[in-house]
Amino acid sequence: MALTNFAPLRGAISLLLAVWTLVAFAQDSDVKSIPLRTHSLQSPYLDSDMQSRWFDFGGSTLIRADQYVRLTSQHPSQSGWIFSRVPLTATNWEIEVEFSISGTGNLFGDGMAMWVTKNRAEQGPVFGMKDQFEGLGLFFDTYKNNRPGVVFPYVMAMVGDGQTSYDQANDGKANELAGCSARGIRNADQETRARITYFQDKMLTVDLMYKKEGEWTRCFEVPNVKLPSVTYLGFSAETGELSDNHDIISVQTKNLYSPSGGSAAGNRDYSRDKGRKNRGKKNKKAKEGTSWLGYLMRFVLLGMVVAAAYVGYTAYRTRRRDRF
Repeated sequence: MALTNFAPLRGAISLLLAVWTLVAFAQDSDVKSIPLRTHSLQSPYLDSDMQSRWFDFGGSTLIRADQYVRLTSQHPSQSGWIFSRVPLTATNWEIEVEFSISGTGNLFGDGMAMWVTKNRAEQGPVFGMKDQFEGLGLFFDTYKNNRPGVVFPYVMAMVGDGQTSYDQANDGKANELAGCSARGIRNADQETRARITYFQDKMLTVDLMYKKEGEWTRCFEVPNVKLPSVTYLGFSAETGELSDNHDIISVQTKNLYSPSGGSAAGNRDYSRDKGRKNRGKKNKKAKEGTSWLGYLMRFVLLGMVVAAAYVGYTAYRTRRRDRF
């Protein structure tokens, strides 16, 4: 019996393969996440007493509760920052930040930075923070000093050892771990986001969204990156003679882990003493959800097998009847 003669059977087999692929994906997707509210930020940003429970801020930072945390306004010689009060102790994490760099002039500067560093806020010359830091600095550099052949704005990562100075004169060229040009990230027509994913001692990945809403662009992926085991999350910006608005709109931080105890198992949260029981329930629910999905997919798969067999058998009987 030629398979091409039976379109219903061919369609059933195609659907069967699609369901099998879905089952395999559901079983292989082992990395889960837990939101970390201690390192997340969203409107209205402040508590009822006009303070932030989880973040400190200073310098030129202004907070508009319904819109943004503005690190610098479009005025010269400003420097502002916001830093977490408690350490980020998750070994594997993902940080997604929505931000805005905007201004009215054709010339702009100087840029902003995200920090995952061993020390907390201390103002200095590197995008408003201290030099010779230890940990990760991710720089959104909008002013080109001396980087021939590089298109600005430029997004660049540096892993500081606590002793090495940032190469200010050459826009960090001597310190660059990885980076990418991001022309259009300033005054973008849609929301701009950065997503930073870190697996301890294994991988650091940075994705950007600024070209099209909902469309992520891979900036870089670097293996074997080692950061301090205890760090603080922060953001800073500065302006010189040229200036821009540098706004943080929201920050969503997640702890990544593997229920099966794989490489993503890094489930240490500062608030675990208070939330250990709740976290255990979340883990259990995550496992139950995965198990339920697996059972459902197996049931659907079994149904497809039966349907395919029935269609094949019916087609076979019909062909035999027509033949005789």
